[in-house]
Amino acid sequence: MTTIKDVAKHAKVSVATVSRVLNQKGYVSKEAKQAVESAIKVLNYKPNAVARTLYHKTSGMIGLMIPDISNPFFPELARAIEDAALKEGYTVVLCNTDDQVKKEQHYLHALQQKYVDGVILATGTDSYDHYLALNLPVVGLDRFVSNKIPTVVSDNKKGAIAATEHLVEKGCQFITHLRGPKGLAPADERYQGFKEVVETHGVAHIIVEADFQIERAEAVTRGLLQKHPTIDGIFTSSDVTAAGAMKAAHTCKRVIPDDLQIVGFDGIPFGNMLVPSLTTVQQPIYEMGERATQLLIQLIEKKTMDSYWHELPTTLIQRQTTRGGGGHE
Repeated sequence: MTTIKDVAKHAKVSVATVSRVLNQKGYVSKEAKQAVESAIKVLNYKPNAVARTLYHKTSGMIGLMIPDISNPFFPELARAIEDAALKEGYTVVLCNTDDQVKKEQHYLHALQQKYVDGVILATGTDSYDHYLALNLPVVGLDRFVSNKIPTVVSDNKKGAIAATEHLVEKGCQFITHLRGPKGLAPADERYQGFKEVVETHGVAHIIVEADFQIERAEAVTRGLLQKHPTIDGIFTSSDVTAAGAMKAAHTCKRVIPDDLQIVGFDGIPFGNMLVPSLTTVQQPIYEMGERATQLLIQLIEKKTMDSYWHELPTTLIQRQTTRGGGGHE
């Protein structure tokens, strides 16, 4: 393997001169610079990435904190972030936290040891103090962290309003909301949108926490349908939750959408693969990930930022789990 000493010998300069050329620091004559660059090319020298990281205290890496890699929403976000980062010469390091503060802190320590340039935070733990104390650029994605941290979200409340209005318009008279975890901003906002609509229209309703887990959603929905057989509409806080509700409906011999209509939230591709295909509130997932990455790179490169709050619109996509829905897209 070619070393920096080999480059110096070939260029007939000192190792210090080669180092100054590589790191673009200090004075180097034009002739010496050309000799070093020629030697690097001839010898196909690849600078030691670890050494360069230690010297510059930067790595060209971005940390991405997500709560659950098994939820299809987050791989969709990660793909957008990776694409946007790669275009700007950055590498993404994925950290799955399982919504545990200790795991987040472990990953943060490891990322700091590697001189990661910044962090995109899409996790949902209760405390963000350890992020505010970081001497690192941080962007919140799908989560509000602090007024001091740039944040990218979708309009969760308006999306929930559209979903619930849709169920009311389709004739639902007893609607269930399978909400996400309390204290998690997206779940709370979707709950608020749901409550606003059912209370305005005076529609009978019931609200149950079902996390974002398909098994939990299936069990909760099965219990609800057995206890309240007149439930004819369900708005879920995620598409994964909706899939669990659909499984429970099948077990309880409820026909979708004839006697039970369901609307999800997220707009991940697998919703269109379900049978029947899922009516859902679509978040602009790719755009959210792309925007968060662009904002983080602006912070890393110390560029001026126009706004710290970026709320993107959602879209109701009607498919086959509500009446009058078309076929698969």
